[in-house]
Amino acid sequence: MQGLSAPGSQQEQVGRLVLAGVIITMVPQLPLGNFLLYPFTILTTWFHEMGHGMVALLMGHDFERLVILPSGSGYAESSSDGAPGALTRALIAAGGPLAPSAAGSLLILASARERLWHPALYILAAALALSALIWVRSAVGLAVLPLVAAALVAVALRARPWLVRFALQFLGVLAALSMFRDWDYLFSYSAVIGGEPMLSDTGAIQEALLLPYWVWAILIIVVSGAMIGASLKYALAEDGGPARRW
Repeated sequence: MQGLSAPGSQQEQVGRLVLAGVIITMVPQLPLGNFLLYPFTILTTWFHEMGHGMVALLMGHDFERLVILPSGSGYAESSSDGAPGALTRALIAAGGPLAPSAAGSLLILASARERLWHPALYILAAALALSALIWVRSAVGLAVLPLVAAALVAVALRARPWLVRFALQFLGVLAALSMFRDWDYLFSYSAVIGGEPMLSDTGAIQEALLLPYWVWAILIIVVSGAMIGASLKYALAEDGGPARRW
């Protein structure tokens, strides 16, 4: 019948991605909207701070702790035996704002392959649970992250296939759009987090690599946009027909 999208079609995929974006954008405008999305706000903060921590580990540092505050902001602490070089400091700082877009891109890519739907949710749930055990050192993080992990496992185990897929798409779009929530932070040299003034991520990159913080903010947005755009292009290209099985 003309005007209706076939199940699994590209039109359906576009529609669900748009629906995810509308929910994320509009729900905060509703009464109790921020409360309903609060666990997902904590999740995007987790993506951000884990980005700092994982890059620190890759650079040979010790990832000491991850703190998520009730306001939804947070910070990650790492340490090393010697003074880190300028490039290392810049990479650790950039890991935070780039991590949500990288995670969102991977989730959107996973949504294009039916055989990846359940593993992607299980891997994300396991990462949340393990990070809570190893690095998270705040009441909010310890309360919310395991609940989100349990919810992801429940969706993977019990939800209908369309909902499993939509969960991946929703989380991917959520992570991608979180960049706009952090817009002011990206274009700031410093910020107050947990009552303490500190350099923003782009401010830290400026201190390490000299160029102004707003230049790094623009570069981070360009890289993030490229990752999300490439993942959406791939996911939509893979949806020319019914969902495939391998």
